[in-house]
Amino acid sequence: MVSATVAEAAVAQVTPPPAERPVCPPEAPNAAPPPPPGANLPVVEPIVCQEEVAREVPPLGADDPALATPLESVAEFEARLRAGEGAAGIAAPTAETELAQPLPSLGQFDVREVELAQSEPSAAGAELRYAVRIEGLDGADAETETALRGQFDALSALADGKGKVANEAMLSARLGEDSKLVQRILQAEGWYDAAVQTRIERSPAADGQPVTAVLLVAPGNRYRIGSITVRADPTTPPDLIGRNLALQAGEPIVAQRIQGAEANVAVVLPQQGYPFATVGQRDVLLDPDTHLGDYTLPVIVGPRARFGGFRTTGDLAFDARHVQVLARFKRGELYDSRDVDDLRQALVATGLLTTVAVAPDRTGQVNVDGTENVTVLVTQNAGPPRTLAASAGYGTGQGFRLEGSWTHRNLFPPEGALVASAVAGTQEQGASVIFRRSNASKRDRTLQFGLEALRSRFEAFDALTGRLFARLSYDSTPIWRKTLTWGLGAELLGTVEEDYSFALGKRDKRRFLIGGVSGQLGFDRTDSLLDPTRGLRAQILVQPEGALSDGFRPYLRSQLDGSAYYPVGNSLVVAGRARIGTTLGIDRFNLAPSRRFYGGGGGSVRGFAYQQLGPKDPADRPLGGLSLTEAAAEVRYRFGDFGVVGFIDMGQVYEDRVPSFRGLRTGVGIGGRYYTSFGPLRFDVATPLGRKPGESRFNIYISIGQAF
Repeated sequence: MVSATVAEAAVAQVTPPPAERPVCPPEAPNAAPPPPPGANLPVVEPIVCQEEVAREVPPLGADDPALATPLESVAEFEARLRAGEGAAGIAAPTAETELAQPLPSLGQFDVREVELAQSEPSAAGAELRYAVRIEGLDGADAETETALRGQFDALSALADGKGKVANEAMLSARLGEDSKLVQRILQAEGWYDAAVQTRIERSPAADGQPVTAVLLVAPGNRYRIGSITVRADPTTPPDLIGRNLALQAGEPIVAQRIQGAEANVAVVLPQQGYPFATVGQRDVLLDPDTHLGDYTLPVIVGPRARFGGFRTTGDLAFDARHVQVLARFKRGELYDSRDVDDLRQALVATGLLTTVAVAPDRTGQVNVDGTENVTVLVTQNAGPPRTLAASAGYGTGQGFRLEGSWTHRNLFPPEGALVASAVAGTQEQGASVIFRRSNASKRDRTLQFGLEALRSRFEAFDALTGRLFARLSYDSTPIWRKTLTWGLGAELLGTVEEDYSFALGKRDKRRFLIGGVSGQLGFDRTDSLLDPTRGLRAQILVQPEGALSDGFRPYLRSQLDGSAYYPVGNSLVVAGRARIGTTLGIDRFNLAPSRRFYGGGGGSVRGFAYQQLGPKDPADRPLGGLSLTEAAAEVRYRFGDFGVVGFIDMGQVYEDRVPSFRGLRTGVGIGGRYYTSFGPLRFDVATPLGRKPGESRFNIYISIGQAF
């Protein structure tokens, strides 16, 4: 019904009045066809009948007979154009000589590089010079003003331009950026109403240079903390958050202070038993009338927790049981994130993992005191266990020394390493195989068994030695420098050595079979293992031994070392060391030459060749002694990754069992240092004072690490 009504309305709008409308015959040719049978549709009469069209519209060609003429074909039209006849209203094309010519080849085109337009230089040249002035900061105290200007200079686009700019438009742009920078700096220091205006002052000089970029600052009133509100669940102790949120009402609202205080809370809570604590987003409500800001900090404390068990996932290098060995905390202790960080460092120090993560994991187990046990979850990613290493050094009298090693750090899990090494030098050659168990049933405890063979060819002795040894120790590492260290060892060695016999008047080969134990105790309060700059260090070594080749003849070897380091400013360090050694219960001839004391060389008294101090045979070759005294002092100056060292060393080796401190020899020298991430590379040149015939004028020492 709706469609019909709309159709009828449309017809009514275009149909002429009934009086003027012609009547079409009922059987007009264009009459609408009758509706299909059964269709319930309205009958629509034609709007215009054919008779009316014929009467009102003139026939085609009535006024212009040409319109009634049939159109010519395309072929006829093109032929007529070629003949130049043209057509009605169409001009025949005219031939042009240039258009008829063939196009030139690509090689004939003149190709030139596009030149970009250069910016117009200023009137005085290619650069505009400028100065920068900030006005309006006088209201702040001197310390705050200095700090603000320091922040501005570090971040300023004008300061970064170093007083030169291409044109004034660029200067204006930089000035606009710096005005926003000043506002941000002031807001970060509590001046939230600060306004900054800018202008460029021109010099009265003829060329208008230099100009001055001026920042006129109106800081306004500084906002201060009004009230402090912490929204958190109760903690143990109750003031845990408050006393560690180092903010006070009335102090200026300084962004860095507030962020630092919040960071301190985020650090302290996990250290005090709250591993899942989260510091929320602060809210500071500023009052423009009182210039106070009410500070509100939401903190999600989470449960107070204790250490539970251990769990490890990922590509494992060792199991959770060994992780527990590395941990310095026990089950049931209050959770402390510092212990978790220490465990992470210990896992990294094993060298067996490429990546490792340590995190607390909730268990839901609640203790009687209300705390919850958390599992320490360790995610491992095992790395390559094999390592190739090499080191090299040189010393006058000791020659070149090259040492290489192959290590499988986890051949016998956990942390059971096999180390095969070899030494190739001008005076030493050897090989060894060592089994080492790191963190053996206890953190930082090392167990070693080894077998080694060594050929030594020095002026002092010529020896071929085989050695079987075992050692249990608690040592310092580059990561953890321990105050007290210790070591216990045992060894059995057989050696064939050449020594001078005064009875025979010549050098003769002798065989020795020696068994012994050793004990070592160390004290270290320095700040670095390889490059100390402050503190004290001492070590005592006691070695009860016995000659087994002809009965049993016990004797005792002992040595005491000490060193001290004192910094003078940031770049200068004064260092000193002393050493004393003694052998009791045996005479020199019955003691194997390789077990005697020797002096001289890069790790002893510089200025003298290796092992050249002390008693000598008639051929002026060193014999070694039963006691030793050494001392040294250095002044170390460092600049960047390089350093210079001046030093003086002294010492002597004695045939007596107890050192007499007579006849001390002295060497002086200078050295260079190149500091790397693993320690300094050392190059020292020294000369002996009171040089005797046969002694070298200069001696050179190259190695890794400081001399002491």
